[in-house]
Amino acid sequence: MNPRDSGDDSPGATAGSSSAAPAQQQQQQSLEWRFAQVFGERAAGEDVQEVDIISAIEFDKSGDHLATGDRGGRVVLFERTDARDEHANRRELERQDVPITRHPEFRYKTEFQSHEPEFDYLKSLEIEEKINKIKWCQTANNALFLLSTNDKTIKYWKVQEKKVKQVSVMALDTSRTVGDGTTSRASTSTSEPPLPNGGCSKKSDSLNSDLAFPPGGYPSLRLPVVTNQDVNLVARCRRVYAHAHDYHINSISNNSDGETFISADDLRINLWNLEINSQSFNIVDVKPTNMEDLTEVITCAEFHPTHCNTLAYSSSKGSIRLIDLRQSALCDNHSKIFEEHEAPGARSFFTEIIASISDVKFSRDGRYLLSRDYMTLKLWDLNMDSGPVSTFQVHEHLRPRLCDLYENDSIFDKFECCLSGDGLHVATGSYGNLFRVFGSTPGSTEVTTLEASRNPMRRQIANPTRPTRGTLTSMTRGVRRGGENLGVDANGNSLDFSTKLLHLAWHPTENSIACAAANSLYMYYA
Repeated sequence: MNPRDSGDDSPGATAGSSSAAPAQQQQQQSLEWRFAQVFGERAAGEDVQEVDIISAIEFDKSGDHLATGDRGGRVVLFERTDARDEHANRRELERQDVPITRHPEFRYKTEFQSHEPEFDYLKSLEIEEKINKIKWCQTANNALFLLSTNDKTIKYWKVQEKKVKQVSVMALDTSRTVGDGTTSRASTSTSEPPLPNGGCSKKSDSLNSDLAFPPGGYPSLRLPVVTNQDVNLVARCRRVYAHAHDYHINSISNNSDGETFISADDLRINLWNLEINSQSFNIVDVKPTNMEDLTEVITCAEFHPTHCNTLAYSSSKGSIRLIDLRQSALCDNHSKIFEEHEAPGARSFFTEIIASISDVKFSRDGRYLLSRDYMTLKLWDLNMDSGPVSTFQVHEHLRPRLCDLYENDSIFDKFECCLSGDGLHVATGSYGNLFRVFGSTPGSTEVTTLEASRNPMRRQIANPTRPTRGTLTSMTRGVRRGGENLGVDANGNSLDFSTKLLHLAWHPTENSIACAAANSLYMYYA
């Protein structure tokens, strides 16, 4: 792993430059992945509770914090532990001319209950507490801010350190030291019965003598003193954005302006202001007048990382539409559409099902767009809408088993995808708790298969020696890679469809991946 400095080697300075591309290709080397950490590892034979299964993973922009959400509605935060000494250690290693091998190390920070199960009485519908998506917002005043959503409700959370002060109780100590050094205690008891209104028949000489404080005989008055200071992390829900979606929310995305975000369901995309939860603006509506005419639904939506007026959304038909918010209030028309048409005669019953896009991610510089459908990863150049620049086969060996996958509903699994911060690699998950990392530069043949375990390379297979041209049109000239078997037999008989790696995230600045296998969070570095 060679961490990049924040100078001219940054992705934004090179990814869009054609002159820098050859230099990047020469410098790129195959990544050697290693196990880093695991949280929530289960013992052999241990049953996994449904509520503990991880359903969302997200790094913040700095890479110093990681958030996960689970099906029980909880959000768990992790913080990086090696960030403080990183710069000093890096300078020291550079002086000694020692290769830098540091990788991100995280520790548990806090967790909180984000969503609870609800019931919609008007529609007689149960609303699960499962966290669908988590997005980090801009930090302020040493506080962390993030958005989390289930099927219907989005919440805006603030996580901040609070000092808890334990104060000793103020009390008057009646034990005192008199002038001769002996201890005397005020006696308020008398032999005479008390009179009405608290009076006494005769004065007590001993009481009067005790109250006449001699020098040095004052009672000790203990003032309030802070005896301990504990720092607790407190999560507080700042705002709730509800009652804006008739269908299940599949994605949320922050705008680069730091003030707005979008939420998308099957038929609509709404634009919100973070400070206003009483209203949202509908910017995309694909609902037909007659629902019988419905042919496609929205599957994912994502804001451009730097252009606050641009966003992309994908559909169940395998197309990605790029829209410009400056064109009109309701963006019925797209500015660009990215789609790849099937070759004539290649259609089958499963064609539209496996073409549905489950996830879309922009590259860090906003030049490229990565999409994941059921069988493949596709990398698109925003300047070329004729077809993908590269197509990566994730589990092509499952194509003969589409009938079985349809019968057990696995064909509807929604796999996520991610890009490295420098844009040189892409990754996505598969079955058997496997995930695959591809080199995305032109001409790269790098394909790595890893398993979410302490020994990620045990299912590793040999990479192909050269890329193979696919059956794409001459205009597209895309490269299909990764079509080989994932270490199983030709029929895929040893593959367990119940163990699938749906959620993963790439560290924004380093070659480090966090992925979820059921209730366990695994982290790897290269």
